[in-house]
Amino acid sequence: MTPDEYCRRKTAASGSSFTTSFAFLPAERRQAITALYAYCREVDDAVDECSDPGVARIKLAWWRGELAALFDGRPTHPVTQALATSIRRFALPQEQLAEIIDGMEMDLDTVRYADFKALHLYCYRVASVVGLLAAEIFGYTDRRTLKYAHDLGLAFQLTNIIRDVGEDARRGRIYLPQDELARFGVTEADILQSRYTDGFRALMEFQVARAVEHYDRALAQLPKCDRRSQAAGLIMAAIYRTTLDEIVKDGCRVLTHRVSLPPLRKLWIALRTWIAA
Repeated sequence: MTPDEYCRRKTAASGSSFTTSFAFLPAERRQAITALYAYCREVDDAVDECSDPGVARIKLAWWRGELAALFDGRPTHPVTQALATSIRRFALPQEQLAEIIDGMEMDLDTVRYADFKALHLYCYRVASVVGLLAAEIFGYTDRRTLKYAHDLGLAFQLTNIIRDVGEDARRGRIYLPQDELARFGVTEADILQSRYTDGFRALMEFQVARAVEHYDRALAQLPKCDRRSQAAGLIMAAIYRTTLDEIVKDGCRVLTHRVSLPPLRKLWIALRTWIAA
């Protein structure tokens, strides 16, 4: 199996909505974004698929060493071998790839966030940085596109947090800011025990409104000249916004339900967005 084949399989196995957009990219950019996504999955799995925090830290330390080896021209893992071409072709910064590891490590140290400011750092590291790297791969001519990519990544992560409240709670994590739980009269026990209350519904409506605000802000900042090159990101945004709409239609029952779109619907959204870009 070649490094690129490994990355394609790793990406396909994730079942992510992001992968639908990759098919619309030219071959070189598709290879690069697939390798980047596989890298994110590997680092994320080092934490999420390991029940022992000490072992997870050892795995993340290994990835930091492997990242250094990649930029020294001696990668050993299939993912970093696949990334080797991309970091040269698209000038992907080592610092940003390292920040993704820092973000994943936060899941070992922090399972509660006092307020949105604290959560914002986590979202930046695990999502906005990925958006910035993706923007480099997709290509742009106007640097305002980087602000769009930053905010779009944040919107994606806020959507993930909303969608996965129940799943995260079963791992002992609550990403919803603690001060906002208090504002809406929601307790940790309500979330951990999957109790739907009027306060919880109001809390989730507030979270959805903030995510929508970030989508709107991001899309408003994308210069017209870069819409076509950034079409893959626009496809991701359309799929994620639709997912958010479905969560709302489902009554925000995210404590016990995980909303996802059927593949054919995602493909239809992708085609429609590609044509309009």
